[in-house]
Amino acid sequence: MRKIVAIGGGENGHLRNNGTYTPYETETIDREIIRLTGKERPNFLLLAHSQNQLEFEARYFETMKRIYGDKFGCECRWLKKSELYCNFQKAKEDIEWADIIYEGGGDTDSMIKVWQETGFDKLLYNAWCSGKVMCGLSAGANCWFEFCSSDSLKIQTNNDNAPMIMLNCLNFVPAFFTPHCNENGRLEHMKESLKNNNSVGIAMSNCAAIEIIDNKYRIITDDASNYGIKAYGLKAYWSGNEYIEKLLDSSKEYKSLETLLNKEQ
Repeated sequence: MRKIVAIGGGENGHLRNNGTYTPYETETIDREIIRLTGKERPNFLLLAHSQNQLEFEARYFETMKRIYGDKFGCECRWLKKSELYCNFQKAKEDIEWADIIYEGGGDTDSMIKVWQETGFDKLLYNAWCSGKVMCGLSAGANCWFEFCSSDSLKIQTNNDNAPMIMLNCLNFVPAFFTPHCNENGRLEHMKESLKNNNSVGIAMSNCAAIEIIDNKYRIITDDASNYGIKAYGLKAYWSGNEYIEKLLDSSKEYKSLETLLNKEQ
């Protein structure tokens, strides 16, 4: 089975610069990721290649190790971005070892470029085909789709006023993905991007994820009360001159992925 869990956003209990910790908001989703492996204590591999400094990669690993290692008892490894250039054999071994392959949030644009330059994108595709759980949050959710809405320019320029951009991603799922869709400007960018794009848009709020298993999908949600919302997912597309946006059913039932990706259904 081919498995993807794409998380729209949410805090993971990381250490802030002021010495306090953010809340942990994705426990239900993380537990589902583990369940999908069919193992009680699966092997967890963190990539964190969307981080633009090694120090930030290391911090991300410590945060995720506290969750998947300390809390859930998984074996945890971290594949550094630099190792894709200097030790690609380790990358192959880590991917082979992993049951869960998790990419975190950050700069989608630079991450995809690194993967394509090194050939790591092909390793990820083979891992997906072999049944490993491909997952992640924000940039780590964007990457599995054909296109995404990204704030990479804000990250790269350190300018909160930089515009959102549309990016080409790995195309495991032929759709346009938007994370953090409860935040200002995100849905507007998806609407404009889809105007000249024949894709169906899929948007996830913070604390919501889409789980895709072969030709089925469902929405998983966690408590999003910190954002003043109930976590949700949306489907959006243009039909002629009409823009259509639909709330996705968040029941536990699996539904047809083909229907989700069909504009008229």
